[in-house]
Order: sequence, then C-alpha cells, then structure tokens
Amino acid sequence: MDPCGGVRWVSVSGVEARQLWLRFEPYHDVTYFTPESRAATDALGCKGGWMGYFGMRAAPLGVASPELVTAVFYNFAPRMVSRALPDAWDVAAPSAYLEARLQGVDGALRRLLGSVGTPEIVEAAALAREAALAAPLAGRPLAAANRALPWPSEPHLALWHACTILREARGDGHVAALVAAGVGPCQALALYAREHSLDPAYMRTARGWTVEEWEEVVDLPGDLDSVERATDAAALTPWKALGEAGTRRFIDLMTPLARRIASANEAMRVNPMALDPVRELAVPGWNT
Repeated sequence: MDPCGGVRWVSVSGVEARQLWLRFEPYHDVTYFTPESRAATDALGCKGGWMGYFGMRAAPLGVASPELVTAVFYNFAPRMVSRALPDAWDVAAPSAYLEARLQGVDGALRRLLGSVGTPEIVEAAALAREAALAAPLAGRPLAAANRALPWPSEPHLALWHACTILREARGDGHVAALVAAGVGPCQALALYAREHSLDPAYMRTARGWTVEEWEEVVDLPGDLDSVERATDAAALTPWKALGEAGTRRFIDLMTPLARRIASANEAMRVNPMALDPVRELAVPGWNT
C-alpha cells in the first residue's frame, strides 16, 4: 500500500489481483444469480435455475456438448451438467440464451444500482473495456468466446460485458493452474472448503458431487496457495496494459458499485467461492 491508501503497482501481487477480482466479480455475478436472470430463462422454458445457468454461461460457445461444458467449467460433476445439457439447446438456441442473459443483467443492474447512466459508470466501462481487450485469450476458451460477442452499446451493459470477459479470463487461468498442479475438480472443492471452513455438504450439493466421490478426494494433499498465486499472476496482464493510473481509477469507480450490488444481492451472501464482498471491500485502504 502507498501512504495515500492506494495500491503500489511495482510487482505481481496476489493481494492486488484479488482486490481487482472483488470489484468485477459482483458486477458479473448478476448474470446468473438474480430474480431477473431467473425470470428471463424461465420465460425461455428452462426447467429450473441450473438449466438457465448452464444455458446462459455456455451460450457463447454455441451448441456445446455436456462434455465440453464439464471440461471448461471444471468443478461441476458431469452428471449435474448432463441434467441441463443438451436439453437446454432443445428449449432455445444459444442466441436466445445470450439475449435472455442480457435482458436479465439489464433488469438486475437497474434495480440494484438505480441510475445506470452516471458519468462514473461510463468511465468505468471505458476502462474495463480497455482492460478486457488486453486480456490474453490463448488457452482461455470462455474468455475468448465472450470476447467474440458484440459489445452492448449502453455503458452499464458494456461494463458488464467487460467484467464478464475479465472474470472468465481469470477463471480459465485458474483451471489451467489447477490442471498443472494435478488438482482435480472435486478435490479442488474439498481443499477449498477445508481451507475456508465451508460446509462440505453445501459445497458438494452446489456442484453435484456425491458423498462417495467427495470422500475419495477429501484427504488428498494439494497446494491451493500455489494455484491461487499462479492464477493471480496470470490475471494481471490486462491491468498491466491498462497501467497504474487507469487501474487505480478502475478500483475507485468499481468499489462503490461492487459494494452496492453485493449488499443488495441476496445470492452473494452464500456462494461456493466464499466470496464476501461487503466485508472484504471494507478493508482499510481499499474504500475509495
């Protein structure tokens, strides 16, 4: 930290990368976990929220098979994905899911933020777009698929699109780090639950694993700390391209937006990522 409470961008730091993630993750998460999102996929004819989730998140990939989605989403049990896909593509085409998710995002952001045409959102959208366009795509299928989509014209939706690219780019990098470390999908969840004191039953249910599958991996060794460091290091490329001043300004602009969304979005209170933006965005030196 510098004496003024900002971030000193002198080297790759896991803390810096996490604080950036905390600013775009809540904005991205309205894609799936809001009443507006659920209403949009229900209107398509989806049978349950998870069909809508898999349909919307996988839609940039086209008519993706359950095997492909299981591979790129990584920590979902194959059977959980197969309950939604390929049936979701019989309900509606991927293009319809893309329209539905944009509709849900628009409605959710207008409710959660109130005004969506503020100068701050316009500026944040421009900075986020610059960062997102600098995100590396090689080996990052979800980031690349989202990057290939048209940019929304309205600033609050352009900001969401940029946050989605940045989020999926980080997620793709995290999967690569897990694979390189030899940490399997269910094992990663078990390690994460243990390290963050999360309820194993909740974590298993949230990703579709059985008790037997969980017990097979729960005692396996694994170094998630090194995985997180590798993930953070790979996720800093867009911010190095944006530069110190631009990155600091993005933090300033996104902090109140992320806090407002996280405070009002009930889905942020319980989640498999142990993400608590309300608490974590209250860290001294980051409240800009």
